[in-house]
Amino acid sequence: MYEHTEDDEDESVTLQPGMVISIRSRHDVVIIDPDKFLTAARRAYLAYNPGADESELAVALADPYCAVDALINCYHTLASDDPELAAGSSEPPTMHGGVGLRPGQRVPDRPDGLSPAGMILSIEFGHHTPLQDYGCFLPSFTELMAEPLKSQESSE
Repeated sequence: MYEHTEDDEDESVTLQPGMVISIRSRHDVVIIDPDKFLTAARRAYLAYNPGADESELAVALADPYCAVDALINCYHTLASDDPELAAGSSEPPTMHGGVGLRPGQRVPDRPDGLSPAGMILSIEFGHHTPLQDYGCFLPSFTELMAEPLKSQESSE
């Protein structure tokens, strides 16, 4: 879900050659069943590494970060709608204004043991340096996530 804010309306954007568009997103997921989550991560890892043996799996999925990475690499998101991960789970209830769960409600029966818990997306124009141009020497995560810099012309 993209949240269009009043600030967006105050600033018109004129597209320029070389302009960088940054997409930032936050996806929240609640672990309902850790065993199902790890099994889904194992399946996802094996989808891209079909010859992996138990020792390789143990190293590749050594911690929760690796399990998250395996699912994202396979499905391009953590709590995918792919039938392998979401089939058979309860349907979100229909309520006034749309479909979804109320605050605190979870999807208890997804095969991946996860309950999607929200997503927000920010579209930003104006970063000076695309990530690619940093090469091997990225600034800190905090610096990368800072507000977009205004163009040099407007700060002089």
